[in-house]
Parts: sequence; structure tokens; C-alpha cells
Amino acid sequence: MPTLTGGQALVQALKREGVEVVFGLPGVQLDWAFDALYEEQDSIRVVHTRHEQGTSYMADGYARSTGKVGVCLVVPGPGLLNAGAGLSTAYATNSRVLCISGQVPTHHIGKERGALHEIKNQLEAIGAVTKWAGRAMNTSDVPGLVREAFYQLNSGRPRPVEIEVPMDVLMTPADVEFYEPGMPKTIQGDPDQLEKAAHALGNSERPLIFVGGGIIISEATAELQELAEMLGAPVIVSQNGRGALSDRHPLALPSIAAYDLLPNADVVLAVGTRFVMPGPNPYPTDEDQTVIHIDIDDTELNRNSKPDIGIVADARGSLADLVRRVPRHNKTRESRDDEMAAARATVQEKLAAMSPVSEYAGAIRKALPEDGIFVTEVTQVGYFSNQGFPVYSPRSYIGAGYQGTLGYGFNTALGVKVGNPDRPVVAISGDGGFMYGAQELSTAVRYGINLVTVVFNDGAFGNVRRIQDTQFNHRLIASDLHNPDFVKYAEAFGAQGRRAETPEQLTTQVEEALKAEAPALIEVPLGVMPNPFAMFAPPPEMMERALELAKQS
Repeated sequence: MPTLTGGQALVQALKREGVEVVFGLPGVQLDWAFDALYEEQDSIRVVHTRHEQGTSYMADGYARSTGKVGVCLVVPGPGLLNAGAGLSTAYATNSRVLCISGQVPTHHIGKERGALHEIKNQLEAIGAVTKWAGRAMNTSDVPGLVREAFYQLNSGRPRPVEIEVPMDVLMTPADVEFYEPGMPKTIQGDPDQLEKAAHALGNSERPLIFVGGGIIISEATAELQELAEMLGAPVIVSQNGRGALSDRHPLALPSIAAYDLLPNADVVLAVGTRFVMPGPNPYPTDEDQTVIHIDIDDTELNRNSKPDIGIVADARGSLADLVRRVPRHNKTRESRDDEMAAARATVQEKLAAMSPVSEYAGAIRKALPEDGIFVTEVTQVGYFSNQGFPVYSPRSYIGAGYQGTLGYGFNTALGVKVGNPDRPVVAISGDGGFMYGAQELSTAVRYGINLVTVVFNDGAFGNVRRIQDTQFNHRLIASDLHNPDFVKYAEAFGAQGRRAETPEQLTTQVEEALKAEAPALIEVPLGVMPNPFAMFAPPPEMMERALELAKQS
């Protein structure tokens, strides 16, 4: 067994797990960890940010766009709390993020003596935005702690995990033993329940499929497409599931299409999704509809509504099983072309009503190459894009999920670009959200992260201002913004600064910025935009029943 400091043991354990990048911000509790990273610069790249929220956002973007584990490293207390916003986004989107935090010396933990960066019950506090958290109290504990963290990340439902290593452990040498990476356990569905599901689907007249991020996480896109085509079933794709089925496929539809298709469906299959409307309320189903819900997390099966057939299983394995079983029961169905055409027409009508937001989203799609990655934000074009931005492949559309974390987009996109240096990446932000992490332009230029960022500037927290204007009798307060000249702001950091005042100009500017292969910011001045939430509104009777279900569950 080698004799290593806790910092060296930590870095060697990360290296054995295949970690290639760490997003971090140093501080006194982490000195020995960063010194150990210095020794392994040829194996592990360190990207240091200007704020701890940047470390967790970037780790999240890296993880979701690559399928690998994203790692961030922060000091305890305020450092970890600053990273909490990124961890909450990763939690909402089922992202494999490992947050490594320092900790006060072991003899101070829990004593509240006022040690630097000490907070009460740090391990318990971070549990609100992590799947699992652990602490190493001795140097010899470090390799096993890292191994368990990766096992948690790769088993069951992926969500962020956190480990903390006190500063005295990081500096103390000891004999340490390393372990082979843990093998994740595959969760296979109950064969009898899968057979019931296959029978129901095969005998259905109007099946309907709902999918979410679980399809992408389990790499089940091929199995999904095969089953959907076998059944001729429309596929409703959630925000987290964008790209699970290409938007070019005739069966793929955004979630707002469910309002038209759900009432007529006789069998509903939900896979890797919470099965809720755009918002926290469950889709209401009728008693004569058979609902099949498949999810790797058993707590999701009864959270919003009780399915007729509930199956705890990995999405890929269960869909592959259904593909094998359904043909034994599958019947010939009448064409659903008219039904699909009507649903698409309604969707297009709702999207077209969002002009000029729709034109600006279309301008970016026109400029972004087929293999490009698009990162949205909590802004007007972002809300539209969750439904109307065409997505053609998995891991090419990155959103905030239900967390809706204002300010996540730019920082997250930097992590996406670090993980995908050879793919074009475009991020959007509003002027409000961008300024949450605008200082990371420094990081982009420092490390040559050639991200193209579009900042839509309406001089306000736009949604707040519209609500105050329309619902509170024009009583505007705390919603206006004083902004810099964003072009000059970008140039001050050494990035490209550009401006576009029309959708056509935006297409040109994005194309040119991508060709330049340098960090770039494109400012787009805007006026008041239409209400994006009008797109999501279900029929009143459906909303009423959904609220009743939410109260009951």
C-alpha cells in the first residue's frame, strides 16, 4: 500500500475512476488537494472559475452533455453553499455530478467554535440537493469514499452526490488501499408486469407514449423508436427528454401536444419521466385508460398518480424487453395520420403566436450545425425553446428542468463546451440571468472555451415586469435592470463582442462567431415579449382535474 496524503489519495482515486476534468476554486482548506492535482496535470485538467456556482454549473453541463461524471471542488461553508444552485439544477435534471468539498479540521467538526468557513451540519445541509453524501475522517478512508460516491452516481437514478474531506485529512500521510471501480447494479423489470404491459400495448387502438430524461440517461433512444414505430404511437417528449426521439421523426411531439392526444388514448406508456404536465401537476387520465409507468426510481411510480401497471426498471432494458414481447400481441391499427396532423397544427399555432421569440429561436437553429449543442436559459426564448426548438439527437439540448434556475445557462454551457471541444455550442441568456455569472467570461478566455453566448437584452426581468404590468395594474417595482454595453463588456475580457438587431442578423452573427472559434457574446436588444406561459395552458377542465389529482396524491 502506498503512503500518500489525503489530497494525493483523493486525486489518485479520481484518476482511477476515469476523471479527466475538475472544475474548482481553491482555498486554504483545499491546498493539499490542489497540490496533488498539480502533480497530475497531465491526467486531470483543472478549470478554475471565478465563483463557486460556476464550478457546479460547469460540472453539470459537462456531465449531461457527455454522459460522464462531472466533478467540482469547492471550499466548505460559503463555497459549498455557493455551489448549491448548480447542485439543485443537477438534482432536478438527474445529472451525474460529484461535488467535493473541504471541511474544517476533524477536531472542530460539530463544535461550532467559529473555524474558518464552518457551517452547522454541513453534511446534512447538502443532503437537500444530493442523492447521497459522505465524509472521510481519516486518510485511509478516502479511496473507499470516492469509490462509494461513484457507485452512487452510476447506480439507480443518477443525481449529484457530495463528499467532504477535512483539511487535516487532506494533509496527513498514511498507507492507503485503492479499490477497483464499483460495478453499477442493473435494475431489471418484473417479467410478469412487462408481459402485462406488452399485452396492453399490443391490443391497444390508440397508444400514447410519454418519455423523459431517463431515456437519454439509459441510452434507450433506439429501443424507444423501435417500440413507437411498432405501435404507431405518438411520443410526447418532456424538456429533460428532448432528443430522445428526433424532432424530424413523424411520431415525435412536444409536451404541449399531450393536451390533444391524451383524452383519446386508450393505453398510456410513461418511461423515464415524472409524467407531469409542463408544471408540477399530473396528467389526468380516465378510468378506462390503462396507464403503464416504467421508472428506475420506485418513488416516482405513485408520486403523481397510481398506474395500472407499475414497473421499476432501467428504461433501456425494459423497452428492449417490450420490443421483444409486443409482437406476440400486436394488432393492426387504423391510420392515425389525421389525429397526428391535428395535434401538430395546434402545436404550430401555439408556437407561431410567440412571434418574434419564435423567429429568434429559429435563427439560432438555422445557424447551429446538425451536431451542435444548444443550452437554454430561464428567458423568453428559452421558454419557447423547451417546446419549439427542433432537437435531433440526445444530449444536444440542455435545460434547467423543473428547477428553473435563473442564471444557470452561461456557466452550464461553459462546462458543455469543455466536455465537447469539437462540437459547436450555443447558449442563450436574458440580460438578467447572464449577469448572475457574467464574470465567467474570464474563465472562457483564460481556458479558450469557445462558447457562443446570445444575450437577449430587454432591460428587465422580463417575466416579472410583464406580471407586474398586466396583473398588478402597472405597479412596476424591482424589475428594471441597469446593464452594461454587453459588446464592450465581452471585449473587456478579451472575448468577441457582437450585436444583432433582427433574427436574420442573429443567424449571420452566430454563424460567424462559430467559425471564429473564440469565446463570443452576441447582444440582441429586445422590446416587451409575448407571454410564454400561454403555450403551456391546458384546457380548463384538464387543469381542474389535474389540480384535484395533485391534492389527492
